[in-house]
Amino acid sequence: MYAVISDRGRQSRVRVGDIVDVDLLQKAAPGEALEFSQVLLVGNDDGVRVGAPTIAGAKVTAEVLGQSHDKKLVVFRFKRRKNVRVKNGHRQKHTRIKITGIVA
Repeated sequence: MYAVISDRGRQSRVRVGDIVDVDLLQKAAPGEALEFSQVLLVGNDDGVRVGAPTIAGAKVTAEVLGQSHDKKLVVFRFKRRKNVRVKNGHRQKHTRIKITGIVA
């Protein structure tokens, strides 16, 4: 069984046991349980259920594993022949979660 969830504008395809990185959840502590109620699609051996826009009564539960960072992204912009060069970096913060259950 798999599901497509929407978490603050980002969609993820998840299965039970998957480890997924979502955008940073400030108040989430390791070991805490989360619940995603915006389930857009649920698929299993019987077929696929698609919500309009979400499936009523469906939810996905997860456990917080911890916080992490992405690799550093270097943003470099310049204007030729003008001696304008700007170099910036960015590291996106994530919360790593493990999917524990899908209720459809």
